[in-house]
Amino acid sequence: MRTVITWLLVTLSQFAVVQFATAKPLTVFAASSMTNAVNELSQTFEREYGIEVRAVYAGSSSLARQIQREAPADVFISANVRWVDYLVSQKVISASNIQHIARNKLVLITSKSNSEETSFDISKQSDWQQYLTDERLAIGQVNAVPAGIYAKQALESLGLWPTVRSQLAPVNNVRQVLALVDRKEAPLGIVYSSDLMVSDGVTKLADFPDSSHDAIDYPLVTLNHDKQTKQFAEFVTSEQGQTILRQHGFITDREANL
Repeated sequence: MRTVITWLLVTLSQFAVVQFATAKPLTVFAASSMTNAVNELSQTFEREYGIEVRAVYAGSSSLARQIQREAPADVFISANVRWVDYLVSQKVISASNIQHIARNKLVLITSKSNSEETSFDISKQSDWQQYLTDERLAIGQVNAVPAGIYAKQALESLGLWPTVRSQLAPVNNVRQVLALVDRKEAPLGIVYSSDLMVSDGVTKLADFPDSSHDAIDYPLVTLNHDKQTKQFAEFVTSEQGQTILRQHGFITDREANL
């Protein structure tokens, strides 16, 4: 009897290994600000479902354009609704395949070496000028990168755009903004609050008012009807998946309603 049980266990384990090795990998296109969270979501999903996940990270605009050109992605997680709406308008995706999974906040950061300086009033032009004298503000590209789009909206709302527009250092995604400030190549940068958990070299200088920019929502789009695509979307929206997102600094509906 013991021999039979041992044989069954070995056979089942071998079947699981073969299933994992032969199953089609799941490809997830995700905004750069989601890197750490999606890495953990993917690793947990792989362990529990036996399906390999391949994640591709970039700016939401770049990923959306790749999807429009029929890049082989199964899931798209964007850092704003604009690029998802664009894909809907181009009839690349269906609005029925969109779920909102998390939110975020916009913050101004600086190097921790500057954290002992005087407090920063985000609405005062003089405080910005003090930091940006002969220096640049690290920011996502304001016409394409979601973090840059939100940042421009906030700066315009606060009447600061004319002050800083000639001193921008625009980059392709929010993680590059974080890197510039972390390396002290820019004294200020505008990122998401979740990005603060990624770098030990930066600190929050100020919060942008939520009313100064569009809501920072993260839509998840399923790009096909494959079973594993549906399973991944269900996992991300489950309590387990939402807990992982909260642990990485994102705001979920459950947390927002507390």
